[in-house]
Amino acid sequence: MTTTLVYGLAVAGRAVAKELVARGQSVVLADDSTDDVAIAAHNQLASELGARFISKPDAQQLIEIIAQVDQVSPAPGVPEEHQVIKFSKTQNKFIASEIELAYQLEQLAPHPRPMVAITGTDGKTTTTLMAAAILSSAGLRATAVGNTELPLISALKSDAQAFAVECSSFRLAYTKKFRTRASVWLNLAPDHLDWHSSFDSYKSAKAQMWAHLNNDDVAVVPQNDESIFAIAKQSGARIISFGSESGDYHLSDGFLNSPNGRIMNVSEMRRSLPHDITNALAAAAITIESGLATKNDVATALAEFVNAPHRIELVVTSRGVAWYNDSKATSPHASKVALRSFDSIVLIAGGKNKGLDLDEMACQPKRMRAVVAIGSAQKEIQSAFSEVCEVRTANSMHEAVAAANALAKPGDVVLLSPGCTSYDWYANYGQRGDDFAKEVNALVESLDVAEAAR
Repeated sequence: MTTTLVYGLAVAGRAVAKELVARGQSVVLADDSTDDVAIAAHNQLASELGARFISKPDAQQLIEIIAQVDQVSPAPGVPEEHQVIKFSKTQNKFIASEIELAYQLEQLAPHPRPMVAITGTDGKTTTTLMAAAILSSAGLRATAVGNTELPLISALKSDAQAFAVECSSFRLAYTKKFRTRASVWLNLAPDHLDWHSSFDSYKSAKAQMWAHLNNDDVAVVPQNDESIFAIAKQSGARIISFGSESGDYHLSDGFLNSPNGRIMNVSEMRRSLPHDITNALAAAAITIESGLATKNDVATALAEFVNAPHRIELVVTSRGVAWYNDSKATSPHASKVALRSFDSIVLIAGGKNKGLDLDEMACQPKRMRAVVAIGSAQKEIQSAFSEVCEVRTANSMHEAVAAANALAKPGDVVLLSPGCTSYDWYANYGQRGDDFAKEVNALVESLDVAEAAR
C-alpha cells in the first residue's frame, strides 16, 4: 500500500488526502498552522481518514516522517524552499503535486477523459473558464479545475467528460507525467517570488506543462513571446500561435480568426477589452486544436460568456464615474492589463507585495488621473507613482474609496487593481474585492440620499 505525506491542509491538500484514502491508499497529514481552529479541523480530518496528523513538525520529526512514507504531496501554498521539500529531495522521495496525482489516477481509468491545460502569469482563470464553456457548448460535460475552487483530484469522481485545467506554477513544479491534448502558456512575467527562489525557478515550473508532450499534442504560444516559443519548440509538440494582431489565431477586421477562417465578430462577445480578446483566442486555440470543439462551439460559448468576479468587474457607474473591481490583480503584470483598458484612471493599489517591482505599474502615465496607495506596500506604490500623478494614502478600504471619489471626475474610471496580494488586510483577494464593492455601493447610496435631500 502506498503511503503519502500530504503537507499543507487547505483546499488542495484536503482533497488529495480524501481521494487517496478513498482509493485504498494511506496518508500522513501535516501542516504548519498554529491556529487552534485550523488544528482542530486538521485533527478532525485525520480522524475521519484514520490518519496521523502532525502539527508544525520540527526538522527531526519531518526527517523521520518522510523516511516512513513512499511519496510526498506538498500543497500549493508550500514554497519550494520549505524544509519538507529539502528533506524529501535528500531522501529521494517522489514529490507530486495535486494535479500530478490526479492525472496519474485518471490514467488508470479504462478511458481517461481528455484534458486541456492553461498556464501563464495572468489570465489563467478566465481562459480556463472560457475553455470549459466552449467544451460545454460542444456537448461535453466539462469542468474547470486545478488552480480554481475545485482541484482536479476532487473532480475525478464527477460525471465530467472533459477537464479544463488551470495550472499554477505551484502545481506544475512537481509534475512528472502530467500532459494534455492541447495546452496554452498565455504570458510570462515575474510573479510569486515569495514562493519561488528565483524568476528562473518560476519559469522552469511553468515549463513543466510541456515537459512530457509528444508529437500528437499541441502547444499554444503567444505570437510575440520568443522565450515561451523556444520552450514549446523543445517539447516536440505541434505549435500553434495566438495574438491580438498576428498568429494562427488572431484578431482581424473586428473578427476572431482561426487557421480555418473566421470564428466570430468581437461585437458579439459580452465584453471585448484587449485581454478578453487574447484570452478568447487562446481558449479557442486549445479547444479547437485538441479536436474537442469547433469554431461554431467557440462562437456560441463566447457570446454568452460572463467572467468570474473580481476581474475588471464593473461595480457601478455613478455621476459619470465607473467603478471597477480588479482585486484578482495580485501582481504588477496583472494590473498593467487593466491599466491599458481605460483612458483616465484613479487607481487604488497596494497590499502585501510578493517581492516584485511595483515600479512596473507606472507604465501608463498618460492614463493616470491619480493613485490611492493602500496596505503594507503603500510606500512602494507612492514611490512608483510619485513622478506620474497625484498620490494619496489610505489606511482602510473605506478611506481609499472616499479618497478616490474626491479625486475622480466625470469620464474617469476608479479602478481597484492592487498589484499586490490581499494578505495584509484580508484573507484573500475575493474578500478584498467584496469589501471594495460594499464601500463603493455605500458611497453611491449616501451621495444619492444627500442629493435627494437637497
